[in-house]
Amino acid sequence: MHSLGLDLSGARPRAIVSDDRGRLLAEGTGSDPADAVHAVTSAQAVELGAVASPIDAADVPIQGVRIVARCTPGEAAVAAEEWIGAAKGSRHVVCLHIGEDVFAGVLLDGKPWTGAHHRAGAAAWLTINPVERQDYRRVGGLAAEVSTQGIARRLSWRIQAGDHSRVLDAAGGSLAAITGQHVFDGARQGDGVAVSVVRDTAKYIGMAVATLAATIDPDVVIVSGSVAVADLMLESVRQECARRLPPDMADLRVEFSQLGANAIAIGAARIALTALAASA
Repeated sequence: MHSLGLDLSGARPRAIVSDDRGRLLAEGTGSDPADAVHAVTSAQAVELGAVASPIDAADVPIQGVRIVARCTPGEAAVAAEEWIGAAKGSRHVVCLHIGEDVFAGVLLDGKPWTGAHHRAGAAAWLTINPVERQDYRRVGGLAAEVSTQGIARRLSWRIQAGDHSRVLDAAGGSLAAITGQHVFDGARQGDGVAVSVVRDTAKYIGMAVATLAATIDPDVVIVSGSVAVADLMLESVRQECARRLPPDMADLRVEFSQLGANAIAIGAARIALTALAASA
C-alpha cells in the first residue's frame, strides 16, 4: 500500500509518497499544498495520507487522497525516526527538530505523547538563558538562539559589535541577507566568528537535549532539521549534553537525523499507515 505524507511546517509545502516499508517512491514541493500533492500523486497511485501541520492551522482538503490522520510536525518527525531513521526499534524517543522553527516529538513506550492540550513538544520555549529578551518572549528562548534565523542573527550581532567575518561578504555585504547556511559555510571554511557562533549553537542544543533527556528518560534523542543536515556539531552536542546529565544516564544515545528535508513528510506517511491499521 502507498501512503501520502504532507508536511506543512515550512514555508513551502512538501509531500512524499511511501510504500508500507518506508521506501520513498516520490517527493515534491509546491507553492501550496495542492501543488505539492499533485507533484507526487501525478506519478504514483496513492490510497491514503496524513497531514503534518501546526495544531492551530486550518484543515487542508486534499482531492483524490483519503486523509486518515492529522498530526503535529513533532509527532511526524519522531514517527519517521522510529520507522526508518536513527531511532528504529526504540520505544522511548525524543526528536528535537531545529530549522526555521524549533519543536519536538515524543514517543513513550512506542506511542506518541502529545500532552494534556496536544501541545507537548513546544521545545522552542525551553529556557536556556536566565536573561529576558524581546525575541525570547516572541518566539521562545531556544528558538531565538538556535533556529536558522537565530543563528544568523547572533552572527550579525557579532559583526555589529566590531568583529570581522567573511560571512558578510558571502551575504553580499548585507547583514539582513545573512542566513544560517552562510554561518555553517563560514564555519566550514574556518571563519573565526562563524566557528564561534556554531560552537555556541552546539552548546545551546546540548543543553536542550540534556533537559529533554532528564525529563523524558528516552533511549535516544534525535536532532533533525537543517541543523542536522549541516552536520557540524554532533560531537559537540553530545559532549555538552553529557556534561549536564548524571553518570547513570551515560548510555543515552544522541544522534543527528539522516532523513533530510523529507523527514516530517515521511513521518506523516507512517502515521497514515498506522491510523489505517488501527481502524481495521
